[in-house]
Amino acid sequence: MTPIRPRRFDLIVFDWDGTLFDSTALIVKCIQSAAADLGTEVPNDTQAAYVIGMGLAEALEHAVPNLARERYPELGLRYRHHYFARQHELTLFDGTLAMLNALKERGHVLGVATGKSRRGLDEVLHTVQLRGLFKATRTADETAGKPHPRMLLELMDELAVAPGRTLMVGDTTHDLQLAANAGTASLAVSFGAHEPEAFEAFSTCCVAHSTRELHDWLVAHA
Repeated sequence: MTPIRPRRFDLIVFDWDGTLFDSTALIVKCIQSAAADLGTEVPNDTQAAYVIGMGLAEALEHAVPNLARERYPELGLRYRHHYFARQHELTLFDGTLAMLNALKERGHVLGVATGKSRRGLDEVLHTVQLRGLFKATRTADETAGKPHPRMLLELMDELAVAPGRTLMVGDTTHDLQLAANAGTASLAVSFGAHEPEAFEAFSTCCVAHSTRELHDWLVAHA
């Protein structure tokens, strides 16, 4: 009988958009549509994708830098309008549920650290297929946004897991810098918002190029 491999990480924290949820393209389009609604310069795909993972207010200021400051709340409302009108189109990446269930069966505690709002995250987590998979979650509107370490530090404190036993998984440099700032290991996925060349500045455990590859690495090494 093959012995069960000891866990390297007790807590695995996932980013949401672009890591577990196939939402990068829609977020980009919603940022662009919101900018167009206000008659300001529309960011290109690369500019809009770069800010995914940040809190919404900070993301919009970066993506649409030439807007008058008093108009950013209006821009946020237009973004939410477009996003919530089309969020029903979004799905988890193929294989995500199988991966999360496999990790839970191995005894890993699972968490989420995301730039989404609490409302947006709760709407997807309350589905039957995801209910109970994540022990704790943090969103950008209830704590500091990435790459500030607070959301990851709060998760580790709540779940009583040390940084050395924690792995952060994400698709952007914001996620990897969050992990570095919090003193945890990180793992990058290349199928989200940022190009893998941007990850070279970080000491990641791995760069996974598909959910299947991510699943296999986590089961074998985490």
